[in-house]
Amino acid sequence: MENQTGTEEKKKLSVREFLSLGEVGGYFFRKKDPSRPMNINIKMMHGINKISIVVFLVGVLYLILKRFI
Repeated sequence: MENQTGTEEKKKLSVREFLSLGEVGGYFFRKKDPSRPMNINIKMMHGINKISIVVFLVGVLYLILKRFI
């Protein structure tokens, strides 16, 4: 199928791009924005989100290691 421009280009991902942290890395390692409102509810929500991402990644890593070892 053709897209709206009439040509379709496939871009290959390099290994570096495939393994980049992207938005997840930006979520963990970003500077504090003074214009962003912060209260205890937002801090708790972000803390729980970070914990859940870490637990998920540890679980995936465990499953991968269990499969190959």
